[in-house]
Amino acid sequence: MKRVKKIIAAVLTVVMIASVAIVSTSAATVKKTDSSAAGITVHYYCENAVPTIYYWNSLPTNISTTYPGESMTSEGGNWYRYSFSDKTKINMLFVANGVQSAELSRETGEWWYKNKRWSSKNPGEGGSFDRTDMREDSIYFVITTRFYDGDKSNNVHCWDDGKANNPDSDVAWRGDFKGLIQKLDYIKALGFSAIWITPIVENASGYDYHGYHAFDFSKVDPRYESNDCTYQDLIDAAHEKGIKIIQDVVWNHTGNFGETKLGQLFTKEYKSIKDLSSVNCMVPVKGSEFTKSYPNYDSLNPDAQYQARLAILKNTDGKNHDVNNYYHHDKNLSWGSYTEQTGQIDGDCVDVNTENPEVVNYIKDSYMQYVDMGVDGFRLDTEKHINRWTLNSAYFPAFNAVKNFYIYGEVCARTHDLVNEGGLSNTPFFYTWKETDSPWTNNWSNTNMDSNYQNSIKHFGDYSNRDIKQTSTNALLNSNNTYHTPDKSKSNGTGVIDFRMHWSFENANNAYQKAKEEDQYFNDSTWNVVYVDSHDYSPDFCQKTRYVGGTDAWAENMDLMFTFRGIPCVYYGSEIEFQKGQQIDVGPNAPLSTTGRAYFGDNIEGNVSASDFGQYTASGAVASTLSKPLAVHLSQLNQIRRAIPALQKGQYSAVNNGGIAFTRRYTENGVDSLACVAISGGATFNNLPNGRYVDAVTGDVQNVSNGTLTVGNLSRGNMRVYVCCAGGFKGISGKIGTNGSYLK
Repeated sequence: MKRVKKIIAAVLTVVMIASVAIVSTSAATVKKTDSSAAGITVHYYCENAVPTIYYWNSLPTNISTTYPGESMTSEGGNWYRYSFSDKTKINMLFVANGVQSAELSRETGEWWYKNKRWSSKNPGEGGSFDRTDMREDSIYFVITTRFYDGDKSNNVHCWDDGKANNPDSDVAWRGDFKGLIQKLDYIKALGFSAIWITPIVENASGYDYHGYHAFDFSKVDPRYESNDCTYQDLIDAAHEKGIKIIQDVVWNHTGNFGETKLGQLFTKEYKSIKDLSSVNCMVPVKGSEFTKSYPNYDSLNPDAQYQARLAILKNTDGKNHDVNNYYHHDKNLSWGSYTEQTGQIDGDCVDVNTENPEVVNYIKDSYMQYVDMGVDGFRLDTEKHINRWTLNSAYFPAFNAVKNFYIYGEVCARTHDLVNEGGLSNTPFFYTWKETDSPWTNNWSNTNMDSNYQNSIKHFGDYSNRDIKQTSTNALLNSNNTYHTPDKSKSNGTGVIDFRMHWSFENANNAYQKAKEEDQYFNDSTWNVVYVDSHDYSPDFCQKTRYVGGTDAWAENMDLMFTFRGIPCVYYGSEIEFQKGQQIDVGPNAPLSTTGRAYFGDNIEGNVSASDFGQYTASGAVASTLSKPLAVHLSQLNQIRRAIPALQKGQYSAVNNGGIAFTRRYTENGVDSLACVAISGGATFNNLPNGRYVDAVTGDVQNVSNGTLTVGNLSRGNMRVYVCCAGGFKGISGKIGTNGSYLK
């Protein structure tokens, strides 16, 4: 039982969640791995009193005190200290002027608590995790609830788990932030330095384990958190290991149970987290437009209930319930038309009025709070369903103002054509450009949503043609393999997922040739996020199942992703071809264990400790997983990419021999890095600086004297990365990483 004193506030028997502020502020039990001695020291920042610390339930032996606790020792600068010798874990709260903090918990180490946030470093001494160019990273993508279960007490069934036949042993809400923290070293052992996690905001729907059915943009869903582990703890723990957090965000829609600010139909009421497994936790708001219009809601059948919710959110019954126009009211969606951006894409995805200035401010304020918590970037879901002019005018500028904060969007284009079905208006490369045509600059209204709405429709129409006018050489080397400073003047500061490459990854050569065709149309394709498959789709030839191209094809695809332009991204489990051939997403129509979103945790049980990216010790199942051919392959690829700036941020020139071969070069900030890459075949590279070249895969040395370097034939999945080590270049000393089944 919780031990918050009743002196301050009575303990509520029903927890009602309806706050606009983020409720991810309490502390977590996160072990500080570099602590040199047993014991716990906490520092508390308090401006208006000498605080006391009330504590209980310590390990390995219990100690406690009487409320309001012991006085803390002043350290100056409004900081106060208290130490627990020979303790490995303790619960606590701080009290100042009769006001108490949240209940907190810490494990061995030294910790600072300020503004409801723990840190393992003194916030006043700097040294915090700095955001850097995202192109320097590689991304590991997880569905948080399906990755690793670190706390069984927060395991919760979805309402539709019964329909899906998900057993108690594999509930939909299974993995959590605590599990991610426990397996950060696994991700680091593979060599990844960024994690893309599915949406973390509170959700409400029958099958919401994935996070895309928002109920409250401003609040972390409690099913991810634990009594001793919050979202803030995950961010901080990742940063402690040099790993970035990329948060999936959805601005296009909410779930169909409304949203606490934009359309509050319900409150969630529950005594225990387990109560969220029943739709009965959703209680209609008394006295609201919803209950006045549908007083008999609870007696309606499920379809009628759904229609009642839509009526209130979208005025589908012809009445003006949504008086603030927080949602788009278009009743139909036609693919390839402007209604892609004003209509409802799915039953559980109710289209938000993204042109309403009040909605804009709410979304920006809600998500800026996560930026302030330390999130390093956003993956913007369903980006093509928001007009580019709207995003460029009202949303992106706020986040672009944050140094090195990176947004990349999902402009879903399941086509091999350069231009998508709606013309330029819903084509991926179109979303990388700012508004430069005079009718679309400086014409956003902060007061007139009708004007914004009509402008968004007109903007879609104006660019629904297939006449590509904007081109760029930002990703391409000059003809003599020299680098040129990219022209960023027309960039909107964001990137996209490279859907054309993704759709073409039946094999690497196919994806490579498609990429070369499209690159001049992106503002700068070195920022594209490149993956083979995801939680939504695989490439065209197997689009609804997890990738079935085979291990050799995977190895070759990874070679390309980690050396060609763009930021490589790998969906969880691909390192062992997890759930190969299984349907990716079937909704609540089959157990999750039979799909491409199955629980991965069994494969990473055991212990792993990563001393650096790609360098680790491990035992148990996780050791076996890390020894699999593609896992070994990924580890070496990550190490190679991290060591060579040209592979991270360089422009390229292609060797047009029908295969996969290219030169990459990056010359900025006092660094000149050049690499020649040949994948699954031989190649001859010309117009090179003379000097010594070292292969990162084998350590082989070639001395170039006539500007030409030749690579012999290679087996599928094998590769050569010859790095220029001549004077003035950032070279390498020899082979990087450990060879496996493919790189050799």
